[in-house]
Amino acid sequence: MIAFPNIKINLGLSITEKRPDGYHNLETVFYPVALEDALEIRTFPNADRKFTLHQHGMEIAGNPEDNLVVKAYLLMDKEFHLPPIEIHLYKHIPSGAGLGGGSSDAAFMLKLLNDHYQLGVSEEQLEVYAATLGADCAFFIKNRPIFAEGIGNIFSPVELSLNGYQIMIIKPNVFVSTREAFSNIHPHRPKYPVREAIQRPVQEWKDTLINDFEASVFPQHPVIGEIKEELYHQGAIYASMSGSGSSVFGLFTPGFVLPEIDWGTDVFCFKGTLNK
Repeated sequence: MIAFPNIKINLGLSITEKRPDGYHNLETVFYPVALEDALEIRTFPNADRKFTLHQHGMEIAGNPEDNLVVKAYLLMDKEFHLPPIEIHLYKHIPSGAGLGGGSSDAAFMLKLLNDHYQLGVSEEQLEVYAATLGADCAFFIKNRPIFAEGIGNIFSPVELSLNGYQIMIIKPNVFVSTREAFSNIHPHRPKYPVREAIQRPVQEWKDTLINDFEASVFPQHPVIGEIKEELYHQGAIYASMSGSGSSVFGLFTPGFVLPEIDWGTDVFCFKGTLNK
Protein backbone atom coordinates (compact mmCIF):
# COMPACT_ATOMS: atom_id res chain seq x y z
CA MET A 1 0.00 0.00 0.00
CA ILE A 2 1.41 3.38 -0.99
CA ALA A 3 0.83 7.01 -0.05
CA PHE A 4 2.33 10.34 -1.06
CA PRO A 5 3.13 12.57 1.94
CA ASN A 6 3.04 16.24 1.00
CA ILE A 7 4.50 19.40 2.50
CA LYS A 8 3.06 22.46 4.21
CA ILE A 9 4.07 26.08 3.97
CA ASN A 10 3.66 28.67 6.72
CA LEU A 11 1.57 31.69 5.81
CA GLY A 12 2.73 34.17 8.42
CA LEU A 13 4.50 33.10 11.60
CA SER A 14 4.38 35.28 14.70
CA ILE A 15 6.22 34.36 17.88
CA THR A 16 3.88 35.84 20.47
CA GLU A 17 5.37 34.91 23.86
CA LYS A 18 7.86 32.73 25.70
CA ARG A 19 6.28 30.07 27.88
CA PRO A 20 7.32 29.05 31.42
CA ASP A 21 8.45 25.67 30.02
CA GLY A 22 10.97 27.38 27.72
CA TYR A 23 8.98 26.88 24.52
CA HIS A 24 7.38 29.71 22.57
CA ASN A 25 3.76 30.32 21.67
CA LEU A 26 3.16 31.22 18.06
CA GLU A 27 0.45 31.78 15.50
CA THR A 28 0.59 30.72 11.86
CA VAL A 29 -1.44 29.20 9.06
CA PHE A 30 -0.38 25.81 7.71
CA TYR A 31 -1.22 25.34 4.04
CA PRO A 32 -0.74 22.03 2.17
CA VAL A 33 1.26 21.90 -1.06
CA ALA A 34 1.67 18.94 -3.42
CA LEU A 35 5.43 18.53 -3.19
CA GLU A 36 5.51 14.87 -2.20
CA ASP A 37 7.53 11.93 -0.91
CA ALA A 38 6.43 8.35 -1.63
CA LEU A 39 5.81 5.92 1.24
CA GLU A 40 5.02 2.23 0.78
CA ILE A 41 4.45 -0.51 3.35
CA ARG A 42 4.28 -4.28 2.91
CA THR A 43 3.63 -6.98 5.46
CA PHE A 44 6.82 -9.01 5.97
CA PRO A 45 5.54 -12.07 7.90
CA ASN A 46 8.72 -14.16 8.15
CA ALA A 47 11.04 -11.33 9.07
CA ASP A 48 13.41 -11.71 12.00
CA ARG A 49 12.81 -8.11 13.08
CA LYS A 50 9.80 -5.84 13.40
CA PHE A 51 10.64 -3.52 10.50
CA THR A 52 12.99 -3.00 7.59
CA LEU A 53 13.40 0.53 6.24
CA HIS A 54 14.60 1.11 2.68
CA GLN A 55 15.45 4.75 1.96
CA HIS A 56 15.65 6.16 -1.57
CA GLY A 57 16.03 9.57 -3.16
CA MET A 58 17.49 12.32 -1.02
CA GLU A 59 19.80 11.06 1.71
CA ILE A 60 18.43 11.07 5.25
CA ALA A 61 20.91 11.41 8.09
CA GLY A 62 20.63 9.31 11.25
CA ASN A 63 19.75 5.76 12.21
CA PRO A 64 16.60 4.08 10.83
CA GLU A 65 15.23 3.80 14.40
CA ASP A 66 15.19 7.59 14.60
CA ASN A 67 13.20 8.07 11.40
CA LEU A 68 9.71 9.39 12.11
CA VAL A 69 8.05 6.77 9.89
CA VAL A 70 9.61 4.07 12.06
CA LYS A 71 8.57 5.87 15.23
CA ALA A 72 5.01 6.06 13.86
CA TYR A 73 5.01 2.33 13.14
CA LEU A 74 6.39 1.46 16.59
CA LEU A 75 3.78 3.70 18.21
CA MET A 76 0.95 1.89 16.44
CA ASP A 77 2.57 -1.51 16.99
CA LYS A 78 2.58 -0.85 20.74
CA GLU A 79 -1.16 -0.23 20.60
CA PHE A 80 -2.24 -2.83 18.01
CA HIS A 81 0.52 -5.52 17.89
CA LEU A 82 1.09 -5.16 14.15
CA PRO A 83 2.93 -7.72 12.02
CA PRO A 84 6.49 -7.05 10.85
CA ILE A 85 6.62 -4.72 7.86
CA GLU A 86 8.90 -3.60 5.07
CA ILE A 87 8.96 0.18 4.55
CA HIS A 88 10.06 1.96 1.38
CA LEU A 89 10.51 5.72 1.73
CA TYR A 90 11.42 7.77 -1.31
CA LYS A 91 12.49 11.26 -0.24
CA HIS A 92 11.84 14.11 -2.63
CA ILE A 93 11.06 16.69 0.07
CA PRO A 94 14.28 18.32 1.30
CA SER A 95 14.94 18.11 5.02
CA GLY A 96 15.78 21.10 7.19
CA ALA A 97 13.61 23.25 4.95
CA GLY A 98 10.72 24.32 7.20
CA LEU A 99 8.32 22.31 5.02
CA GLY A 100 7.36 19.58 7.51
CA GLY A 101 8.54 16.69 5.34
CA GLY A 102 9.42 14.36 8.23
CA SER A 103 6.22 15.21 10.08
CA SER A 104 4.19 14.50 6.95
CA ASP A 105 5.89 11.14 6.47
CA ALA A 106 5.01 10.19 10.05
CA ALA A 107 1.37 11.26 9.76
CA PHE A 108 0.91 9.43 6.46
CA MET A 109 2.46 6.32 8.01
CA LEU A 110 -0.19 6.43 10.74
CA LYS A 111 -2.92 6.74 8.11
CA LEU A 112 -1.41 3.98 5.97
CA LEU A 113 -1.26 1.56 8.90
CA ASN A 114 -4.79 2.43 9.92
CA ASP A 115 -6.12 1.77 6.41
CA HIS A 116 -3.97 -1.24 5.52
CA TYR A 117 -4.67 -3.15 8.73
CA GLN A 118 -8.24 -1.83 9.13
CA LEU A 119 -7.58 -0.63 12.66
CA GLY A 120 -10.66 1.59 12.77
CA VAL A 121 -8.87 4.53 14.40
CA SER A 122 -10.76 7.82 14.01
CA GLU A 123 -9.18 10.93 12.51
CA GLU A 124 -9.35 12.58 15.92
CA GLN A 125 -7.41 9.73 17.57
CA LEU A 126 -4.89 9.68 14.73
CA GLU A 127 -4.28 13.36 15.46
CA VAL A 128 -3.63 12.47 19.11
CA TYR A 129 -1.08 9.84 18.07
CA ALA A 130 0.50 12.22 15.55
CA ALA A 131 0.89 14.99 18.13
CA THR A 132 3.15 12.72 20.21
CA LEU A 133 5.56 12.52 17.26
CA GLY A 134 5.87 16.27 16.62
CA ALA A 135 3.99 19.53 17.05
CA ASP A 136 2.98 19.85 13.38
CA CYS A 137 2.48 16.12 12.64
CA ALA A 138 -1.23 16.27 13.47
CA PHE A 139 -1.82 18.85 10.74
CA PHE A 140 -1.13 16.24 8.07
CA ILE A 141 -3.89 13.92 9.29
CA LYS A 142 -6.71 16.12 7.93
CA ASN A 143 -4.25 17.90 5.61
CA ARG A 144 -6.23 21.06 4.94
CA PRO A 145 -5.52 24.74 5.71
CA ILE A 146 -5.65 25.50 9.43
CA PHE A 147 -4.78 28.23 11.89
CA ALA A 148 -2.22 26.95 14.42
CA GLU A 149 -1.32 28.41 17.78
CA GLY A 150 0.24 27.25 21.05
CA ILE A 151 3.55 25.64 20.05
CA GLY A 152 1.99 24.92 16.67
CA ASN A 153 -0.20 22.14 18.01
CA ILE A 154 -3.57 23.84 18.66
CA PHE A 155 -5.62 23.94 15.49
CA SER A 156 -8.76 25.74 14.41
CA PRO A 157 -10.41 25.99 10.97
CA VAL A 158 -9.58 28.82 8.59
CA GLU A 159 -11.46 29.74 5.44
CA LEU A 160 -8.78 30.03 2.80
CA SER A 161 -8.32 28.79 -0.75
CA LEU A 162 -5.37 29.51 -3.01
CA ASN A 163 -6.60 27.09 -5.66
CA GLY A 164 -5.00 27.91 -9.00
CA TYR A 165 -2.17 30.08 -7.67
CA GLN A 166 1.30 29.18 -8.88
CA ILE A 167 4.03 28.45 -6.35
CA MET A 168 7.80 28.28 -6.52
CA ILE A 169 9.80 26.90 -3.58
CA ILE A 170 13.54 27.42 -3.35
CA LYS A 171 15.83 25.82 -0.77
CA PRO A 172 19.50 26.80 -0.82
CA ASN A 173 22.19 24.48 0.49
CA VAL A 174 21.94 26.09 3.92
CA PHE A 175 21.02 24.57 7.26
CA VAL A 176 19.30 26.75 9.86
CA SER A 177 19.35 25.32 13.37
CA THR A 178 16.48 25.93 15.75
CA ARG A 179 18.88 27.75 18.07
CA GLU A 180 19.94 30.08 15.25
CA ALA A 181 16.35 30.80 14.29
CA PHE A 182 15.38 31.75 17.84
CA SER A 183 18.62 33.61 18.65
CA ASN A 184 17.28 37.09 17.88
CA ILE A 185 13.57 36.49 18.34
CA HIS A 186 11.71 38.98 20.51
CA PRO A 187 8.20 37.68 21.23
CA HIS A 188 5.49 40.25 20.58
CA ARG A 189 1.92 40.66 19.46
CA PRO A 190 2.01 41.53 15.75
CA LYS A 191 0.46 44.68 14.33
CA TYR A 192 -1.57 42.45 12.01
CA PRO A 193 -2.50 39.16 13.72
CA VAL A 194 -2.12 36.20 11.35
CA ARG A 195 -5.80 35.26 11.59
CA GLU A 196 -6.72 38.81 10.48
CA ALA A 197 -3.99 39.24 7.86
CA ILE A 198 -4.82 35.96 6.11
CA GLN A 199 -8.31 37.24 5.32
CA ARG A 200 -6.95 40.18 3.32
CA PRO A 201 -6.36 39.91 -0.45
CA VAL A 202 -3.14 38.04 -1.28
CA GLN A 203 -1.81 41.23 -2.88
CA GLU A 204 -1.75 42.84 0.59
CA TRP A 205 0.08 40.00 2.34
CA LYS A 206 3.53 41.40 1.53
CA ASP A 207 3.14 44.10 4.18
CA THR A 208 0.83 42.35 6.64
CA LEU A 209 1.68 38.62 6.75
CA ILE A 210 5.13 38.37 8.31
CA ASN A 211 7.38 35.45 9.31
CA ASP A 212 9.17 36.63 12.46
CA PHE A 213 12.05 34.20 11.90
CA GLU A 214 13.19 36.15 8.84
CA ALA A 215 14.52 38.98 11.04
CA SER A 216 16.71 36.46 12.84
CA VAL A 217 17.71 34.19 9.95
CA PHE A 218 18.36 36.60 7.07
CA PRO A 219 21.31 38.43 8.73
CA GLN A 220 22.96 35.08 9.48
CA HIS A 221 22.25 33.59 6.04
CA PRO A 222 21.89 36.47 3.54
CA VAL A 223 21.34 34.10 0.61
CA ILE A 224 17.90 33.21 2.01
CA GLY A 225 16.84 36.85 2.04
CA GLU A 226 18.28 37.30 -1.45
CA ILE A 227 16.11 34.45 -2.74
CA LYS A 228 13.02 36.13 -1.30
CA GLU A 229 13.90 39.40 -3.03
CA GLU A 230 14.54 37.59 -6.32
CA LEU A 231 11.12 35.92 -6.17
CA TYR A 232 9.52 39.36 -5.84
CA HIS A 233 11.70 40.58 -8.70
CA GLN A 234 10.41 37.70 -10.84
CA GLY A 235 6.78 38.63 -10.24
CA ALA A 236 5.69 36.94 -7.01
CA ILE A 237 2.79 38.70 -5.31
CA TYR A 238 3.82 37.22 -1.96
CA ALA A 239 7.07 35.60 -0.84
CA SER A 240 8.15 34.31 2.55
CA MET A 241 10.45 31.93 4.32
CA SER A 242 8.57 28.82 5.47
CA GLY A 243 8.87 27.93 9.15
CA SER A 244 12.36 28.60 10.44
CA GLY A 245 13.86 28.02 6.99
CA SER A 246 15.80 27.53 4.97
CA SER A 247 13.25 27.27 2.14
CA VAL A 248 11.53 30.32 0.65
CA PHE A 249 8.36 30.23 -1.42
CA GLY A 250 6.78 32.67 -3.81
CA LEU A 251 3.10 32.84 -4.77
CA PHE A 252 2.22 33.93 -8.30
CA THR A 253 -1.18 34.76 -9.76
CA PRO A 254 -3.19 31.99 -11.48
CA GLY A 255 -2.01 31.50 -15.05
CA PHE A 256 1.34 33.21 -14.41
CA VAL A 257 4.16 31.54 -16.34
CA LEU A 258 6.75 30.72 -13.70
CA PRO A 259 10.21 32.03 -14.56
CA GLU A 260 13.14 29.87 -15.58
CA ILE A 261 15.96 30.76 -13.20
CA ASP A 262 19.33 29.06 -12.84
CA TRP A 263 19.56 28.84 -9.06
CA GLY A 264 22.67 26.63 -9.19
CA THR A 265 23.22 22.90 -8.90
CA ASP A 266 23.13 22.81 -5.09
CA VAL A 267 19.77 24.61 -4.81
CA PHE A 268 16.46 22.72 -4.65
CA CYS A 269 13.66 24.19 -6.77
CA PHE A 270 10.01 23.16 -6.99
CA LYS A 271 7.30 24.65 -9.21
CA GLY A 272 3.63 23.77 -9.05
CA THR A 273 0.01 24.83 -8.94
CA LEU A 274 -1.92 24.94 -5.66
CA ASN A 275 -5.04 22.79 -5.66
CA LYS A 276 -6.58 23.38 -2.22
